[in-house]
Amino acid sequence: MDHGDGGLVRVDLADGIAVLTLDDPARRNALSHRLSLDLARAVDEALDADAGAIVLTATPPVFCSGGALDDLLRPDVPLRAMYEGFLRLADAPVPTIAAVGGPAVGAGLNLPMACDVVLCSPSAVFDPRFLDVGIHPGGGHLWRLSRLVGAQGAAALVLLGDRLTGEEAAARGLAWRCVPDDELLGVARRLGRRAAGRDRELTARTKASLRASAALTDPRAALELELAAQQWAVSRPGFAEHVAAIRESLGKRRVAG
Repeated sequence: MDHGDGGLVRVDLADGIAVLTLDDPARRNALSHRLSLDLARAVDEALDADAGAIVLTATPPVFCSGGALDDLLRPDVPLRAMYEGFLRLADAPVPTIAAVGGPAVGAGLNLPMACDVVLCSPSAVFDPRFLDVGIHPGGGHLWRLSRLVGAQGAAALVLLGDRLTGEEAAARGLAWRCVPDDELLGVARRLGRRAAGRDRELTARTKASLRASAALTDPRAALELELAAQQWAVSRPGFAEHVAAIRESLGKRRVAG
């Protein structure tokens, strides 16, 4: 069901997932103040509707052309406000998937990097290009990019002006998988449905642990973090019944086989 209301981000809720579509093709889906606020609203709408996963995509041919330069020159639009939508996406407790077809430029690259998983197509282009327009990268761009492609990759992309195609992004860790353009949204929806079909509370706790683990440097601290979460999981009501159901299912498969 499409819950779009004329904003710059359409919301389609179906099969337990929310597909958020950047929808300002006349401006190449530029990350304007309005689009950023509409994205924040769309994320809130998805979570209020109890979506189990969020897929972020865009009306082609450009995924996002970067920050709207006119808004950057407006004194009434603080820079921090330009990141409202992407930060709301980054903070979402449910699994998030970016389906990138076409160029993701400058601050537009922050949007897929805010997601848990990035899928792309051969038509995708990942191009920071901040320095070309005379602005320093923002929104934690350098931190996120370095974590995905390493310090040398971030330097090549940001300082040297290199850019990655969809296939190159998948090969270097900026994207998880590169699939044909006509399959991109379908693959994203399939993964989203799988995520949404799992225990919501357990998935949210696991995503929180995954984030917390990223800040740890001691393997014992990581063990303790996961041990506490495991103890919580096995002590939840219904866990024993769930294990019994799995055993029964496996038993039936062995008999059938």
